[in-house]
Amino acid sequence: MSGVKSQRRMLLISLFSALMLAIVPLPAAIAVYRPDWVPIVLIFWSLMTPERVGLLTAFLMGLALDALSGALLGQHAFAMVTVVYLSVRFHLRIRVFPVWQLSVTVILLLIIYEFMLFWIDGVVGRSVPVIERWAPVVSGALVWPLVLSYFAGVRDDTQTRV
Repeated sequence: MSGVKSQRRMLLISLFSALMLAIVPLPAAIAVYRPDWVPIVLIFWSLMTPERVGLLTAFLMGLALDALSGALLGQHAFAMVTVVYLSVRFHLRIRVFPVWQLSVTVILLLIIYEFMLFWIDGVVGRSVPVIERWAPVVSGALVWPLVLSYFAGVRDDTQTRV
C-alpha cells in the first residue's frame, strides 16, 4: 500500500512541479524555448498509468495553466484533453515502442497540442510569432528522453517498495 501512496505522491509532486516550471519567469531570450512541461508530464503519466491520469486530470491541469499564465480560459485545457485522450486511447500500443519511436510519438503529440493552441488563437484573433509557437515543441523533444528516464526510474522505485 505504501508503494501506491508514494506513486500518488510522486504524481502530485510532478504535476505541481510542471505547473511551476511552466510559469517561472525566464529571460526573454530563452523564454520562447521553454518546453511545454505540463503536457510532457501528463503524456508520461497518461501513458504509464492511464487509470490514474485521464481526461479530468488533463482538464484540471489545463485550467490551472490557463489561470496561472493568463491565457484564454479553457485554451490549454482543450488542447491537453485532446493530447491526453490520444495518449490514453493508444497507451498499450505506444508504451511498448522503443525509446526513439516513443520520442517521435511524443513529438507528434506536442505538435498536436501546439496546433490546437494555434487554432484557438486564430479563432480569437490573437497572433503569436512562429518561434514562440513551435520552439517549445523542439525543446520538449529534447527534454522528453530525460523526463522519460527520470520518471521511469522513480516509478520503478515506487513499485519495488510495495
